[in-house]
Amino acid sequence: MNEAGSRPGRALGLDIGGRRVGVAISDELGLIASPLMTIDLDREGVEGLVAIIKRYTPSVIVVGLPVTMRGQEGTQAAETRRFVESLRPHVQCPIVFWDERLTSSAAERLLTEAGVRRGRRRQLVDAVAAALLLQSYLDAQRAGHPPRKQSRRRMDNEP
Repeated sequence: MNEAGSRPGRALGLDIGGRRVGVAISDELGLIASPLMTIDLDREGVEGLVAIIKRYTPSVIVVGLPVTMRGQEGTQAAETRRFVESLRPHVQCPIVFWDERLTSSAAERLLTEAGVRRGRRRQLVDAVAAALLLQSYLDAQRAGHPPRKQSRRRMDNEP
């Protein structure tokens, strides 16, 4: 629920990479995820992402956790967790990790099938991947599916 307790509120999805962060946002009912933008960390840094979080005031942030096909966390998952720790002081809502397996390849495939040219696909793929992982999370929440142990964890925002 949001602060007023009257509706679920928006969820923000993040697909965190080494140089870019794909950002997606849900509608206020938490039904549909849409690609929002891609943040270039070299140019905008964490500050750019924090500005987006403050602008949309999500009720939850869903972060794609890169796990192997066997569901194990590797070095990229550790990097993602470190990045999220740098966001934690700037965030007032829960942060949830969600399995992002195959979202980037699915996003690439969707954009290719839609006839999006290669240069434009590179600009869009991270945000579309964020929307796919956020939609997966929203669908699972509506269906009442329990979280997968190693791929979804709530992080308390308290020190």
